[in-house]
Amino acid sequence: RRAVDESVDIVLSVGGDGTCNEIARELIDTSTALAIVPVGSGNGLARHLGISMDVRKALEIINDGQIVDLDYCTANDRPFFCTCGVGFDALVSLKFAQGKRRGKLSYVAKALTEYLKYKSETYQIEMPDGTVTEKAFLIACGNASQYGNNAYIAPHASMQDGKIDVTVLMPFTPFDTAALLLFTKHIDQDSNIKSFTTESLTIKREKPGAIHLDGEPIEMGTRIDVRCFKGGLHALIPSGEPKRSIIEPFASVFWEFIETVRQELNI
Repeated sequence: RRAVDESVDIVLSVGGDGTCNEIARELIDTSTALAIVPVGSGNGLARHLGISMDVRKALEIINDGQIVDLDYCTANDRPFFCTCGVGFDALVSLKFAQGKRRGKLSYVAKALTEYLKYKSETYQIEMPDGTVTEKAFLIACGNASQYGNNAYIAPHASMQDGKIDVTVLMPFTPFDTAALLLFTKHIDQDSNIKSFTTESLTIKREKPGAIHLDGEPIEMGTRIDVRCFKGGLHALIPSGEPKRSIIEPFASVFWEFIETVRQELNI
C-alpha cells in the first residue's frame, strides 16, 4: 500500500502463489506493477507467465521484461489471480495448512489420506447463459492455467481474455487418467471432466466450508459468486513467448519430486 501511495513502479513478490495474492490484491487498479521471484512450493502464477524458477533469471526480467495488463478474479469479493476452487482441492489445502509439516511430500500424503474418505458434493452452477447441477469431486475456476508444479487444471486459460476457465471434475476411481492428464495439458479431454468459460458464475453447494484462493484455504458459505475483471493488474513478464519442449512437464515433475525426497531425507 505504501508503494502504491509513493508511486513506486514495481513491487517484487518473493515467495509462492499465496505471497503473490497478498501483494497483488493491493496493486489492483493502480499504476504499480507486480513482478515475481518464485520461491514457493507450487508457483502456479509464475509458471503460467513463463517466469523462470531460477532466481537470477527471474530478477533479470526486471531489466529485460515487459509490463502487461492481466485479469484478476474475485470469489465473494476476495481477489485471486491464479485459481480458486471448491471441493477436494480446497479440503486438502485446509488440511495442509493445519498440519505441522510442509513440503510436497506432506501435501501428497494429505491428498491421498483425504481421497480415501472424501465424499463428493452436489453443486448448482449458475452462469449468464444457464444453470447446471452436478455431483462433483471439485470445481476449479482458473484465471491462470495451473495449480502449480505444471499441474494444468485449466490448460487453455488466458489471463487477458476477461474469462474464467471452469473445470468440473466428476467423482473418479484411482485408476482414472485425470490425475496424470493434469501434467500433459489434456485434462479437458478426460471423460470425467466438464469445462467451459464464462465471465462470471455462482456456485451453490450443500453446506458451508473451505474454498481455496491461490492455494490458501478460506471459509465461505453455501453461495460463492466468482467474477473476472479484465486488465486490472499491471505485471512484469518475460519478453517473447517461452519455449517449452513436449517432455518438459514430465521432466519438471520428476526432478521436483527427486529434490523433494532429498530435502525430506536431509541428503
